[in-house]
Amino acid sequence: MSYKDKDLCRIRTITAFFTLDKNKEAWKKELLKASHFCSHLSETFNDNGYVVQSLRLVTNPFGEYLNTESLETARDDLNYITELLNSADMPEIRLRFAIGEARTREEIEMLPELINEFGDLCNVCVNVDLDEFGILDNKLIEDSARAVTEISRITPRGEGNFNFTVNFNCKSFIPYFPASYHREASGYNFVIGLETPDLLVDVLKTYNSGLKSENHNARFKGYFEVMSQALQFHISTISSLVSEADIDSDFNFSGFDSSAAPSKNCSSMAEVYQQIGVEYFGASGTVEASALLTRVFKSIKDVDIVGFSGLMLALTEDSGLAAGSIEGNFDIRSLLTYSSVCGIGLDTVPIPGDTPIDKICALMRDTGTMAYRLNKPLTVRLFPVPGLKAGDITAFESDDLCNCAVLAVP
Repeated sequence: MSYKDKDLCRIRTITAFFTLDKNKEAWKKELLKASHFCSHLSETFNDNGYVVQSLRLVTNPFGEYLNTESLETARDDLNYITELLNSADMPEIRLRFAIGEARTREEIEMLPELINEFGDLCNVCVNVDLDEFGILDNKLIEDSARAVTEISRITPRGEGNFNFTVNFNCKSFIPYFPASYHREASGYNFVIGLETPDLLVDVLKTYNSGLKSENHNARFKGYFEVMSQALQFHISTISSLVSEADIDSDFNFSGFDSSAAPSKNCSSMAEVYQQIGVEYFGASGTVEASALLTRVFKSIKDVDIVGFSGLMLALTEDSGLAAGSIEGNFDIRSLLTYSSVCGIGLDTVPIPGDTPIDKICALMRDTGTMAYRLNKPLTVRLFPVPGLKAGDITAFESDDLCNCAVLAVP
């Protein structure tokens, strides 16, 4: 049975959540504790045939431990953390760091410069809540939109927005960056996130090769069963490895994020849609297929499911979606529509570099309204690309990003 092939299911991340405080002398101990925990667990997975792609460390809100009296003092503290993370004591596997939430205007105003300087060691989010009347906190949205615009202005090609997102109705224990955040009261925790598009494509191809019925309902039921079975197999297997591993007992296993988590180095989610029978991502049937995939990710049993655990449509991290944008197969309103039955919101979406802040705010409010109205976690991670207009093709240089068309903001 090919779905049991461990090469089809990679572990995108082991993400550790822990707390730092104002005592800088304790930072090294805590960073080493978390990174070594992730590294030891990674060795267990590698020894049992699973590839681990990255280790990620997430802290409490950075205003609780960095000196945020000024940009300079915050920069000094992050320089110290960077030195610790780059020391010889740290694991050799790719290590990413999230500094926690930004919660005030002053903290958000620091983000462009900090992200520009520290990049992948300065992933950060803003959580936007509802006020007492059930209306989104628009002041926080405006502050965040200004940060998005400034990050696009001062980082090469605007790529710094890869490290910043705005969360709506998102709980802690999201293992994927930059939406991750932590709260001190939760203690030490860890979450596992997977990369499974190769697995989904493989089982769908196998199922379609033996398909005997053209009945739509029977076919969709079959798609659900084979994808759910395959995903459940690997999550159960990995969960057993966690239970048997000799790891630091201080860290509590909070569960899995069952999202497929596509990247530019695996099968595209667009191919998954095609195997389900949708002509191309964005064609008629995309909403129905999105709902089916969401049910698959929510179907996992016998383990805790946390984070997004849904369908991720990260435009510039998925080669097939990126190609579809160039073909004009969907627009930004389509992505919002699909978020109503799945997803992550508007993730890594390039928009014109001169998009007004009020339009960025409106996109955030639309996404946030859907998140709370439908009770699902959604995020907004936009890339205003300097000098480009709708329809232009990006020229990103990051190893994490695919080039795609800039989408118009209506």
